[in-house]
Amino acid sequence: MGGVVGEFSGKTVLVTGGGAGIGRATLEAFAAQGAAIVCIEIDPARAAAVRDALRHHPQEVLIEEGDITVPGQPAQLAARVQARFGRLDVLVNNCGDFLNLAKPFEAFSDTEIDRLYAINLRQVFDTTRAMLPLLRNASAGAAIVNISSIEAFRGIPNCTVYGAFKAALTGFTQSLALELGPHNIRVNAIAPETTETPQVPASLVIAPEHREHVRRWIPLGRHGTPRDMADAILFLASPRAAWITGTTLHVDGGALAAAGWYRDPRDIWTNMPVITGNGMNL
Repeated sequence: MGGVVGEFSGKTVLVTGGGAGIGRATLEAFAAQGAAIVCIEIDPARAAAVRDALRHHPQEVLIEEGDITVPGQPAQLAARVQARFGRLDVLVNNCGDFLNLAKPFEAFSDTEIDRLYAINLRQVFDTTRAMLPLLRNASAGAAIVNISSIEAFRGIPNCTVYGAFKAALTGFTQSLALELGPHNIRVNAIAPETTETPQVPASLVIAPEHREHVRRWIPLGRHGTPRDMADAILFLASPRAAWITGTTLHVDGGALAAAGWYRDPRDIWTNMPVITGNGMNL
């Protein structure tokens, strides 16, 4: 990982959903930079794997198994962090998921909307509220990094509910940054484009004969990796971003900047509909 060696020595960092994908890469990146680690992970096997990976970490490690969307769980976790560390320097609200719910908006049930709200927005509210007293205890100031999505900044057909909640994270990030600025707590977010994770295995979703075309619609020519996201999160949490708050960093390979432009089969940029198929053989 990039950054100054030991940049987070003496700091305590909480990553929600730290057992896989972006969360796991972020957790390991902070550990490599000397941070004490707190993680809550719903999957027992993944939680055990994180414990094993950090068993020789010289700083304290607290790995909790639990569902951050369950009411009361964030407050219980905050109590454990208070007892063990007495403060929190960095909160990474990593959990979020479209829950494989992709269909027209009118087909969503109340239960499905509630499930998407719980994982993509309500738990961010609950976790942040629970951790604020601990973040205020960080003598040198603290940082919150929310994990949003590029879908917060463009339309996403058949995932309208998910997109709406991710867009709401932008307003939450901006408004909370204003409230917490006087307390020397910075609040930022990252908005990833499609990232290769167990949750979204892009290389498996795209048919093999179409993978060479990724470069046509992502200017930097590839999907993101968990490390790409972790590096951006560490930057926003670090002193190098000391005068950055209320901002969302687009970690998307240039996809949002393209805004409908892509390279045609002759490698010429166009916004005309000349490419057929959706790349997934559906």
